[in-house]
Amino acid sequence: MKGSKGKKDVAATPKKDSKELSKKAEETNLKRKKAAASKEEKAKKRQVRKDRKAKKDPNKPKRPPSAFFVFLEEFRKTYKSDNPGVKAVAAIGKAGGDKWK
Repeated sequence: MKGSKGKKDVAATPKKDSKELSKKAEETNLKRKKAAASKEEKAKKRQVRKDRKAKKDPNKPKRPPSAFFVFLEEFRKTYKSDNPGVKAVAAIGKAGGDKWK
């Protein structure tokens, strides 16, 4: 047969049924629904975890200050009176830390 070199035989290629195509479409739809459902479940679980977490009591008393903080409170007063030009918090903290050592 001359001229049929690049042509395919139309009868030899199987055609897909509409049933097969609809099954694939259903499968992809199911996958999408499952993905959406899993996202919703994750969101619900996150909400449950937030609800389960204990709320902080604003009226709860704070812990007492450590020895360093008691020292630093007194040191700030004396340092500010001795050095009125220094306003930097970092400088006061550094000086207090050096004296604490």
